Amino acid sequence: MSTSGVRVRIAPSPTGEPHVGTVYIALFNYLFAKKMGGEFILRIEDTDATRSTPEFEQKVLDALKWTGLKWSEGPDVGGPYGPYRQSERKDIYRPFVEQMVRDGHAFRCFCTPERLEMMREAQRAKGLPPKYDGHCLNLKAEEVIERMEAGEPSVVRMKIPTEGSCDFHDGVYGDVSIPWEAVDMQVLLKADGMPTYHMANVVDDHLMKITHVARGEEWLASVPKHILIYKYLGLEPPKFMHLSLMRNADKSKLSKRKNPTSISYYSALGYLPEALMNFLGLFFIQIAEGEEMLDMDELAEKFDPDNLSKAGAIFDVQKLDWLNGRWMREKLTPEEFLARVFNWASENDRLTEGLKLAQSRISKLGELPQLAGFLLANDVGLTPASFAGLKTSPAETLEIVNTVAFDLEKILEWNVETIEQELRDISDRLGKKLRVVTPPLFVAMSGSSRSLPLFDSMALLGRSVVRQRLKVASQVLTSMVGAQ
Repeated sequence: MSTSGVRVRIAPSPTGEPHVGTVYIALFNYLFAKKMGGEFILRIEDTDATRSTPEFEQKVLDALKWTGLKWSEGPDVGGPYGPYRQSERKDIYRPFVEQMVRDGHAFRCFCTPERLEMMREAQRAKGLPPKYDGHCLNLKAEEVIERMEAGEPSVVRMKIPTEGSCDFHDGVYGDVSIPWEAVDMQVLLKADGMPTYHMANVVDDHLMKITHVARGEEWLASVPKHILIYKYLGLEPPKFMHLSLMRNADKSKLSKRKNPTSISYYSALGYLPEALMNFLGLFFIQIAEGEEMLDMDELAEKFDPDNLSKAGAIFDVQKLDWLNGRWMREKLTPEEFLARVFNWASENDRLTEGLKLAQSRISKLGELPQLAGFLLANDVGLTPASFAGLKTSPAETLEIVNTVAFDLEKILEWNVETIEQELRDISDRLGKKLRVVTPPLFVAMSGSSRSLPLFDSMALLGRSVVRQRLKVASQVLTSMVGAQ
């Protein structure tokens, strides 16, 4: 157990590929716990039943383990305050919600999605920020009971003070004041009986004895809601720390639409986890030039939570490449380097399964690098010439690539079968034969029209690499269409 009483957590949602920003926040919490002699806990926040999947949860676990982070409690290791998946804690939250309703701090809301959307549209038309208008705030108890007994769907919302402001101290931003008029009457319990993030977050942090909550600055505006829930329940809130968002070099928010953000992408390209964590850890410490290479223990030693910057953390890929190169050259023995290479090439069975697919397509082993090398390449060197041999025009090819890039995001479970089915469905939606849709994808994935089977190749490359290759293909094709 913690020697200091300090307990921190990382609480990702398994709704997509693990984001590098998740690891950035996780590393801060890990270093904080290590520095303070505390405990680092992993909790899976899967209250979004429509988007959370076991596959994505496993990817979260795999990504965090790949980085070298270790947690003392979590869904995979257990602990005294489990379960550590919110979907398994559903019955825990309801008494807290009912207490808030009983004490007059929350209320049943029967507004339909259609009414809420009309309300928001009217507010936007007046230039007002959309928020709940209190339509069900003063319903009589008898009416509430009658409508619930009739089976009318409802949610539970929290009441918000009408005057004044929420004043609190943040470990990064200092004293913060947010007027209550800017805070919405948040839904606490959804119609299906599942809590929203805000309710589950507070209850879980309380029951798991979390002392410090460190998360991204995008959650700063939600603090009043959380503090109010703690107050309504008569609980002591944790200390809050909101870290600056990771940004691209142009200061825009780091997002998968602009740049690769998935941990699986950086793993697939052959970055060392030690180098990535070294790179991310530099955002939290003060060092002199020439002291950049630090392992986890050295990062924890230099970590100072009282001296954090509010400036955005710039995700500079060139600096990451430089650090990664130094780690490979200076920190690995030749034997360790070879072991890393073989482990990397074998990731997701890329090498072995790729070689099996290539067996029936070659006459000499020397043809393997040209045929299957794209499975291990950082990029495939796409140029306008790469697409020149296609029967589709650049504009039609661009439409195919962009449609596929968008629609593949709908796939929850990434495998050969789901990829093939989605591409067949895309072909139908585009009104094109599958044999018209696939050639541009062969080129986008491999840089060549002669390649391994497409569906298998995309499954082996993985979602994040496929996403990036389609993005590069789109950029090349856009330049071709613009030049016409």
